Amino acid sequence: MPYDLPERGFVWIACARQEFELEQAMVQAVLQRLCNTALVDLHVSDLLNQQLPSHFDYTSRYDILVFRRLAAGQSETDLTRPDEPPTRKNKCSGPPVLRRIDTSPVGFAVFDRVVLTVHPAGCGVLDQYASRLLASASSGLRSAGVHLPTSPADLMLRVVNQMVEGYLELRRELTRQLDHMQAELLHPKTRFTNWGSLLDARMSLHQLDDICEDHRSAVLDWIESLESWEPDEDTGGHRSLELLRVRSRDVLEHIERVVRHVRRLEQNVETAVQMHFSAQGNRANDIMRTLTVLTAIFLPLNLIAGLFGMNFDFIPLIHQQNGFWWTMGSMGLIAVGLSVFFWRKRYLERSRG
Repeated sequence: MPYDLPERGFVWIACARQEFELEQAMVQAVLQRLCNTALVDLHVSDLLNQQLPSHFDYTSRYDILVFRRLAAGQSETDLTRPDEPPTRKNKCSGPPVLRRIDTSPVGFAVFDRVVLTVHPAGCGVLDQYASRLLASASSGLRSAGVHLPTSPADLMLRVVNQMVEGYLELRRELTRQLDHMQAELLHPKTRFTNWGSLLDARMSLHQLDDICEDHRSAVLDWIESLESWEPDEDTGGHRSLELLRVRSRDVLEHIERVVRHVRRLEQNVETAVQMHFSAQGNRANDIMRTLTVLTAIFLPLNLIAGLFGMNFDFIPLIHQQNGFWWTMGSMGLIAVGLSVFFWRKRYLERSRG
C-alpha cells in the first residue's frame, strides 16, 4: 500500500471485495494519510454490498460510483461458494450467453489524487486495463494509441466504459441465440416445448433493462455533479476537465446503446410470442374451417340416407332395380358440387404454413 503521493499523477488502489473487507482498517488509514479523509461508514457498506444497484453519491472530499458490470464471467458468489447455484441477482438465465453475463457491482471512490476500486474476485476488466496501463507506461507515455489517464475520474470513466463495451461485444452472440429461439418458436412444422428457457430469457432481459436504467441514472448524476467542478491543478486544468465531460457523455452514449439493444431484444421476444399464438390461432381456424366444410358436404348426404331409411311402405326408387345407383350418383354429384362451390369460395385450400 502506498503511503505517500507521487510528485505527479495519482494513486490507484484496487482490491477485491473480500480483501477490502479484511483490510478495511489499513485502507482507511492509507486514505487518511494520502487524502486527509477516510470513507464514511455508509459508503464502506455500499462498497461491500454485493447486491447494491448502480448509483452515484458524493461528499465534499470524494465521489462514490457503484456500477454493476455486464461482462462474461462468474459472479462473486460462484467463486466463493462453487457448490451453490448462482444467485438470480448477480446472474442471468435463459440462453447460454445470458447465463454467462455477470452483473456483480464494482465500486469506485474518487478523490482528488487517489482512486479506490472495490471489485469482485477475479474481475478481468480491471486486470486487463491495469495490464494495458503498465504496458503503456513501460514503453513510454503512449503504446498502440493508448493514452494514460490524467486523473482519478478519467481512470474511473475508462474502466466503466470498458465494462459497458464488454456487453456490446456479447450482443451479437446474444442476438443470434435469441433469433434461433424465435425461429424455433415460429416454425410451423415443429412443436415448441422450450417455454422455460424462453420465460427465463424474458426475465433476464427485464433484469438487464433495470440494470441499464440504473447505469444511466448513475452516470447522469455523475455528469450533473461534474458540471459543478472548477478547473484547477487537481483536475488537470480547463482542457482536461472538458475532456472528462466529453468522456462522460461518451460513456452515457454507450450505456444508452446497451439500453436500446436490450429493449429491442425484449420487443423481439414479445413479438415472437404474440406471433406464435397468432399462428396457433390461425392453424386452429383453418382446422375448424376444414371440418365445417366437410360437415357441410356430408350433411345433405346424411339427409338422403336418412330419408331412404324411413319405415314407409312406398318410397320412390326403393323398389326399382336402378334405384340404388341413382341414389349413389345423386349423392356423389351433390358432394362434388358442394366441394367445387366451397373451393371457389376459398373455403378449401392448401395451407401455406
